[in-house]
Amino acid sequence: MKQIEGFKLRPLGGEFIVTGEGPSQVNFNKMISLNESAAYLWKAVQDKEFTVEDLTRLLLDEYDVDEATAAKDAKALAEKWIEVGIVAE
Repeated sequence: MKQIEGFKLRPLGGEFIVTGEGPSQVNFNKMISLNESAAYLWKAVQDKEFTVEDLTRLLLDEYDVDEATAAKDAKALAEKWIEVGIVAE
């Protein structure tokens, strides 16, 4: 997977949002809200190819969470990113 070019992470209050920027994202008319851990993952894989396993490892390295929970959360997040069109498989 890889982030689709033209999307930027920005802080907004106590959360983060991903917004489209530039002519390639002119039809992107929504903001995606990310919590702190999702924003951490977004930053960690920026400009890199990554897998669900990579996201899982990042969660395990950063947070006190068991592997099953990290894997489940990483998979759900990756699927959501693909669904909303900010990451490509």
